[in-house]
Amino acid sequence: MADNAAPFLDAEQAAFLCREVSISAASCGRNGLPNLARATGCRVSADRRRVTVLLAATPAAALLEDVRRDGRLAVVFSLPESHRTLQLKAGDARIEALEADDTALARRYVDAFADGLEALGYPGPVLRALLAAEADDLVAVSFTPTSGSSQTPGPEAGTPLRGGA
Repeated sequence: MADNAAPFLDAEQAAFLCREVSISAASCGRNGLPNLARATGCRVSADRRRVTVLLAATPAAALLEDVRRDGRLAVVFSLPESHRTLQLKAGDARIEALEADDTALARRYVDAFADGLEALGYPGPVLRALLAAEADDLVAVSFTPTSGSSQTPGPEAGTPLRGGA
């Protein structure tokens, strides 16, 4: 991608990815079957060209093996209270070193996500346990989105994301 090309995501989309959204990452195994993992947070680079999701390595082991092998990844971000959903796809995903604030970012994300679902009647402690990741098991998977779409239920589902300047 040229340095002066517009970022794939617009500012509002980038902010949405970092909210208390449900984040599911998927890859494809050697056998052609999908591997899925729940993410425990997201950050978007300042130029909105790279997206990084945080995962607990142990439950995401099969997905991480796939990423190491071929770099292909799809990630779905969905806000439970409205069902607004964005999907991003990439072919250059890679495991990267954690940044200094990633462990705290994961804790904040899990708390915000659980609080949001608790307000909808779901048990917060169960959600916190489901998404908990020990600091020494946390990994970052970074990628450059090459395609994406709105997957919010309704007539606009499947509409490609346009990105922004």
